[in-house]
Amino acid sequence: MPDLNHRARKILSAVVSEYLTTGEAVGSRTVTRRYGVELSAATVRNVMADLEEAGLLKQPHTSAGRVPTDLGLRFFVDSLLKVRSLSPKERDELRARYNSSTGELDSALRETSKVLSELSQHTVVLLMPRVNQDVLEHIEFMRLASGALLAVLVTKSGQVQNRLLHPALQPSSDELERIHNYLHERLSGLTLSEVRRRIAAELASERVQYSELERKALEMSRAALPREDVSEVIIEGSSRLIEQTMQGEMDVEKMRHLLHALEEKARLIELLEQTEQAQGLKVFIGNEAQLGDVSDLSMVATPYGSEERTLGTLGVIGPTRMNYSRIIALVDFTSHVLSNLLAGR
Repeated sequence: MPDLNHRARKILSAVVSEYLTTGEAVGSRTVTRRYGVELSAATVRNVMADLEEAGLLKQPHTSAGRVPTDLGLRFFVDSLLKVRSLSPKERDELRARYNSSTGELDSALRETSKVLSELSQHTVVLLMPRVNQDVLEHIEFMRLASGALLAVLVTKSGQVQNRLLHPALQPSSDELERIHNYLHERLSGLTLSEVRRRIAAELASERVQYSELERKALEMSRAALPREDVSEVIIEGSSRLIEQTMQGEMDVEKMRHLLHALEEKARLIELLEQTEQAQGLKVFIGNEAQLGDVSDLSMVATPYGSEERTLGTLGVIGPTRMNYSRIIALVDFTSHVLSNLLAGR
């Protein structure tokens, strides 16, 4: 990252701030008139030319002012941006909006995504808790009229997994009760990844070889477990991204690229997982995001969960000239609210 003096930093900040507000190229007179830069227009133009040479600004047309490059936006976000804290009143109002009354995890996460999309006026992506990282609360088997067993697996975050089992030998009611007690003692409190390992170890142990009930319980539990980690992404407010990025244009090709960028869930998951590994809020700007063939998009993302265990990640996608200060504050606050919501489940 270039090392800028105070004057260059102030002029870069002015150009970026004006561009984020208007979306238009910024000239030297605008910088001197609106941003308290006590320098002549000629001096400002010279500094802007230096910033262009450093790769922080660019000139869309010969006679136009300057706009920030992705590198210029990155310098601004990392070194110059002042994130406005939400006021206590704003926080209370937002908590009320986020107060989901639904008891289902999936519905609560979708409602949170919807509210954040409305508040930010951008597209929201949310990586749901991956089951294998979740903690098992309890597992039970219910006998159905058809003779099959319904395995019900409940995790600490509130996810419920149901699976139909057709055991060759049906356990009696008394055996089911003993199976539930045994599994609660052996498996509750473990993550599902740990449950898989515990089941494998128990089935291989000499003790279980001589206990038909324990072996049956473990085999039923193994059959009831969900597939290995599958990441699911919620996308809310896709139309907002298209409206803001197109800005009235009728560019069919660009619209197709935008839709493809949102449909490319593998890339969205990759960005959200990068954020999860970084353990903090991250901003991906322009080409850093690499969302399909669209280069003028940014994502602000942060993990949610507890200090001990990250459950998932949420992010906001919008044009590179989004209001970073407001979006960062909203995403950060939403993460805290969602973490508290899940902790209380």
